[in-house]
Parts: sequence; structure tokens; C-alpha cells
Amino acid sequence: MKYADKISRDLRVGRLHDKVVLLTGIGSGMGRVTARLFASEGAIVVGCDINPETTAETARLVESDGHSIDAVAPVDLSSRDAVSRWVDAAVAKHGRIDVLYNNASMPRFAPFAAQSDEDYVFTIQNELDLVWRACQVAWPHLVKSRGAIVNIGSGAGIQGARALPQAAHAAAKGAVLALTRQLAAEGIAVGVRVNSVSPGVMNTPPVQAMFREMGDKAPVAEIVERTISGQPGDPVAVAYAGLYLASDEAQWVTGTNILVDGGASAIM
Repeated sequence: MKYADKISRDLRVGRLHDKVVLLTGIGSGMGRVTARLFASEGAIVVGCDINPETTAETARLVESDGHSIDAVAPVDLSSRDAVSRWVDAAVAKHGRIDVLYNNASMPRFAPFAAQSDEDYVFTIQNELDLVWRACQVAWPHLVKSRGAIVNIGSGAGIQGARALPQAAHAAAKGAVLALTRQLAAEGIAVGVRVNSVSPGVMNTPPVQAMFREMGDKAPVAEIVERTISGQPGDPVAVAYAGLYLASDEAQWVTGTNILVDGGASAIM
């Protein structure tokens, strides 16, 4: 089938029609939105999270949309054994993996000079190590399917923020972006595409809580003021960028990062 004909078909039946997508961190925020969007685009979504209650709510929402999802929780992404069980179960049930979408993250914020070693290590483990581990476990299956990886980075991995104490988060996400480029380089020989999406300040539960507590004094307020809307971004904007990278529309795209920040990083 010609490339143009295949894309035309996929637009009719769903941009991820019949693709088996492993998606981490589906319990809330961007992960929940991504799960709903991908399922609506025809993907076979195999999602995981550490929280069974919020994962069940995501599954309920996907089903209320008229779609289905394999929602697995709790899955501790800090455990190689747990990740392997999750991946192996997906392969056993569906026969393959087409896409790994690394959304899950759990940072701790503090000024650089005051951040404890414990919180630094926690952030690295829960923003970088879990991406490394999932990529490594899923890699042989993605080689077989000539599949794709989408990693969620952050604007923090690209640009510093004066008002937001995020050194550990920035270090972890900067490493995710570097890892993405290297895996893309290694993936060329085996047909695996690896890309990333870097969100700016999005309208997720932690950001909502920050504004409720501090209003205009919120550390992210100066960043949000520079966006095209003057508001935190809708998480679905990140999901749509990831949808493109996961789909066959991006079959000639690897090693790239899509910045979804409302233009904040382009404005002094």
C-alpha cells in the first residue's frame, strides 16, 4: 500500500487503528487524556499506573467514550520485574507492541541549594530511570514490529525558569531528551523510531492546585503569562503531538522533540 493511501485509510478508521500502544501513567492528567484520545483513534491501549483507584476511573471514562482499554494497576515502574510482567502480558494478549508511550513521572521540587539527596534521587528515579527501564524492556518487541517510542520530556529540559525551583526535574527531563536522541540513533539500524514531546505549563491537577493556593504568586505564573492564551495549556495539546509521533504519519520522523508550551520559550 502506498504511503498516501495508507494515511488516507488511517484517517478514516483512526490514526492509530489496530496499533498496540503501551501507555504509562494513565491515572490522571496528561496520561488520562492521552488514553482517551488514543483509544478514540483506534489504538489498542494497554495502560498502567501505580494507583488502582485513579486507573479504574480512567478506564471508566474510556468506556463511557465508547472505547476500551486494558488498564493495569498497580504497576511499579521502578521495578524491572514489574515492568517486564506488564510488557510480557501485553505481548501475550495482543501478540506485539507497536508503540511505547512514556508519560509517567513524579518529580519533587525544591531550590537547588536546599534540595535533599533523597528528593533528588527520587526525582531521577521517577522521571528518568522509569523511561530508561520501560524502553529497554520493550525494545526487543519494538524491533520486531519496527515500532515507535514517544517520551514525554519537558520545557524544563530545554530552558531554565527563574521563579520555579526545578533543578532536579530539569536534570531528569534534560536527560530524557538526550536519551531520546541516542535511542533514535541506535534505532535507525533496526527500524525503531524514537521521539519526544516537551510540555510547558499544562492545566493538570498539580498546576491547578498551585494556582488555587498561590494565585498570581504561583511560581509558574510568569511562564503562563508568556503563552499565546495567557493560561495553562490544555493537556490534549500534548496528547495530539504524541498522537502524530505515534502514528504512521510520522514514519519518517525520528530523533525529534515537539515543544508544546504555548510559545512561552520563544518569548523573553
